[in-house]
Amino acid sequence: MYHCHVQLYLSGNPCSAFEVIKGIAPLPAFTHAFLESRKPEEDLTTRADVILADLHGGDGKETVSFLLAEKKKTAEVILLADREQISELTEYLSEIEDIWTTPMSDVEIGFHFRKWQQDARRKAELWQTGHYLEAAINNSPNLIWYKDKQGIHEKVNDSFCRTVNKTKQQVEGRGHAYIWDVEQDDPACIESERVVMTERRTCMAEEIIQTGAGKRLLTTYKSPLYDLDGSVMGTVGIGIDVTQECAYEKEIISKNHMLETIFTSMECGVMCHTLDGQRIISVNQAALKILGYDSQEEMLAAGFDTVAASVLEDDKDILRKRIRSLKKEGDSVSVEYRVLHEDGGLRHVMGNIKLLKENGELFYQRFLLDCTAQKLQEERNERYQMELVQALSMDYNLVCYFELTTGQGMPIRIADEYSSQYEPIFSGDISLESSMEHYIEQYVYEEDREMLLQAFSREKLEEELAEKKLYYANYRTLQDSEMKYFQIKAVCAGAWNENHGIVLGLRSVDDETRKEMEQKGLLEDALMQANRASKAKSVFLSNMSHDIRTPMNAIVGFTALAMAHIENREQVEEYLKKIMSSGEHLLSLINDVLDMSRIESGKMYLDEKPCRLPDILHGLRNIVQADIRAKQMDFYIDTVDVLDEDIFCDKLRLNQVLLNLLSNSVKYTGAGGTISMRISEKAGAPVGSANYVFTIKDTGIGMSEEFVSHIFEPFEREKNTTLSGIQGTGLGMAITKNIVDMMNGTIEVKSKQGVGTEFTVSFTFRLNSGEKESLDIPELKNCRALVVDDDFNTCDSVSYMLGQMGMQAEWTLSGKEAVLRTRQAVMRGNDYRVYIIDWLLPDMNGVEVTRRIRKETGENVPVIVLTAYDWSEIEEEAKEAGVTAFCSKPLFMSELRNCLHSIVSAEEEEGETGGDTRQVSFRPGRILLAEDNELNQEIATEILGDAGFTTEIAENGKMAVEMLKNSGPGYYQAVLMDVQMPVMNG
Repeated sequence: MYHCHVQLYLSGNPCSAFEVIKGIAPLPAFTHAFLESRKPEEDLTTRADVILADLHGGDGKETVSFLLAEKKKTAEVILLADREQISELTEYLSEIEDIWTTPMSDVEIGFHFRKWQQDARRKAELWQTGHYLEAAINNSPNLIWYKDKQGIHEKVNDSFCRTVNKTKQQVEGRGHAYIWDVEQDDPACIESERVVMTERRTCMAEEIIQTGAGKRLLTTYKSPLYDLDGSVMGTVGIGIDVTQECAYEKEIISKNHMLETIFTSMECGVMCHTLDGQRIISVNQAALKILGYDSQEEMLAAGFDTVAASVLEDDKDILRKRIRSLKKEGDSVSVEYRVLHEDGGLRHVMGNIKLLKENGELFYQRFLLDCTAQKLQEERNERYQMELVQALSMDYNLVCYFELTTGQGMPIRIADEYSSQYEPIFSGDISLESSMEHYIEQYVYEEDREMLLQAFSREKLEEELAEKKLYYANYRTLQDSEMKYFQIKAVCAGAWNENHGIVLGLRSVDDETRKEMEQKGLLEDALMQANRASKAKSVFLSNMSHDIRTPMNAIVGFTALAMAHIENREQVEEYLKKIMSSGEHLLSLINDVLDMSRIESGKMYLDEKPCRLPDILHGLRNIVQADIRAKQMDFYIDTVDVLDEDIFCDKLRLNQVLLNLLSNSVKYTGAGGTISMRISEKAGAPVGSANYVFTIKDTGIGMSEEFVSHIFEPFEREKNTTLSGIQGTGLGMAITKNIVDMMNGTIEVKSKQGVGTEFTVSFTFRLNSGEKESLDIPELKNCRALVVDDDFNTCDSVSYMLGQMGMQAEWTLSGKEAVLRTRQAVMRGNDYRVYIIDWLLPDMNGVEVTRRIRKETGENVPVIVLTAYDWSEIEEEAKEAGVTAFCSKPLFMSELRNCLHSIVSAEEEEGETGGDTRQVSFRPGRILLAEDNELNQEIATEILGDAGFTTEIAENGKMAVEMLKNSGPGYYQAVLMDVQMPVMNG
């Protein structure tokens, strides 16, 4: 039964009507609670189920509007109002439950309230009835539906929706075809509904419904649905889906028929008997034949006590124990046993026994299958397989079978000569883990034990044999203190997905392994010689293609420039110096590369001689400058704290390393990119030596992390489309690394694709410890100097050099700031004695800075311009602006001192690069030149002629000897001779 608690809100001035209402008892199943206020309140309005509002003494329209806006959706509103107030509420009448017209007596008030109670009870009972009906319909396992006359489903229950696999929203308002997923409505269904509506009676029928998923069988009950006027407005139906039950019934009938046929005709014996065996319930002919009897009576006469007398005595106890092991209904057991017939024939029987109950009585149901032929075949197969295994395993000392799932197995064959070793470990039921551990511990060489344990663990065997049918490992054993080579092999036995069985074999591979090792040694020696020859050729090709090209470009480039400026003697002279520098490097490189005997033998020696870092680095700059200009790159080269310039090293090899790195930067950096080279001297070197770090950095295409790890391997080149047009063999970095290693140096690389690459090469060189000239320049002692460069390291390094010379150095990164500082210094009377200015500054170039400084200081202050480029093109403009001298980057201490010293001493500048050019004076005379090459003859004759010598030429060694013999004593001052000449060599 329902229960209804009602919150009644009495709104308005207290009156007798409210008291009457509160005094009326609630109906059964109802309870009342009252809320009161003089004026409408939002909180009370929203809580109320029924609102009784007395509109007297207030604005009735406003009160009603407020109550209707704030009330619950289901709350009822009843008004107490006079006729005049009612006329004002016309627009709200549809939302008001009732209006009680006042004035009204207490009796009338009571009548109206009790009438409201009756209405409320009817509504509650109607709700309860509808709820019960809805719950019953929707929870019914049967299909329930209401249809109109046109067959449209007006309402269906949940079971209907589950059956058609659709929601109520999808079903209601749709016809049969849509709901059951068929092309058209079912004619039988339409006809049955027509009969129900025309004859006005309930019809029961079995209907086959066509659905999108096939046919369904429904037992249906359909009745007419009447309208208020008594006419039929549709049908109501109940359907029971009996599709599955009918299918089960047919299946059972079919199975029973099949079992009956099998029971009487099959070769499988079937017998049922009581628990004590005293009564045989049923037995077919096949069972009697298997047990060796012609009839049931004969079997009973021979003696049957759950076990037939024909069962072999050895198997009777086993069979009885298996039968008695069945304790409760449904238990079953299988057993194999043998039966001896009167004719002496032995039959193998596979039996299954099950404990069943029928009509309250337990009994045994037994199936007997004659498996004699199968058993004999299995025995033949087993003998055949054993013989086959014995034959196939003749080469194996031990053969075992293991089941990897359990790790258990058994030995199949142990060779006689190994029986004393293997039988204690591999006999009976064995475990793969324990037997392998014992064998490995006792017989396997110590260094191979861990490898073999892991290689033939169950997990490893599962992993390997899942992918391949065969898996093996070679190992060493110790037998009588003698090492021998063995092999252990595992192969899959049967279908791997059905049975993880393996056959494991051990065999000696000592003879073949030793022969293979001997043959392998010979092959490795031959391969090593071939590799050495191949490597020598590769090095040769690498040097020819990679290392020769760069200086050759410099020679060709500067030759073209010299021809273009042939009228400018000084400029041509500079170009020829650079051509000579590149040519000397190229000649040295070719001499070394072409010495095939040294390369093929793997010999490359260092030739350490005294040399100067400034000479090496300026020459290096000259070699790459042509390529730098051609690609319009920014090139920076400077030094940091390099105090020791005279060292012992192999100048050619150092040049080769640095040139390889710079050439790569030029090659792999696009036009307009930036390349920098920085040389710094680090502390911590042994006495008499110095540590040098060369850093080459570019903004090129960069390299991937994967390629960086292989960059120093021969023939390695990164595979990407950017490099497709770049020549190279991939040997440059390998050669560089080998040379660095030979020089006891280190090389590191950092690179990021799209950002650039940075190489850092570190060397420790012995110092050429001659007497060092004092760094001080007395004329500049304690004088102020201003360094102007946009690179902090250059400012710091040059300032440090000036400090070592006794000067007070300041620096700035801006040309404009340099001009301002100059102005302030002049105003204070504390002028700078020397200015050192970079040519290329970001805010204004060095020439412009010089011009503005000259306006502030006059013409006497020395201004030195630093540049990493050839300054010949700006020299005239720079000198007009007031530049005193030029210094090349990288700037070394000796070069800066020489430049400053030459300025303050007003001496002629010996050379713009600070190089040491010595003119050797010879007494004029004759020189005999033994040279077969006409080009070399011409070059030597010109050079010697410029030096004041007369040259006579011999085209081969024999001619030179004859000319020397025929000349008088002292006729020739010297003989210059080629080594390789025809007729007679040098």
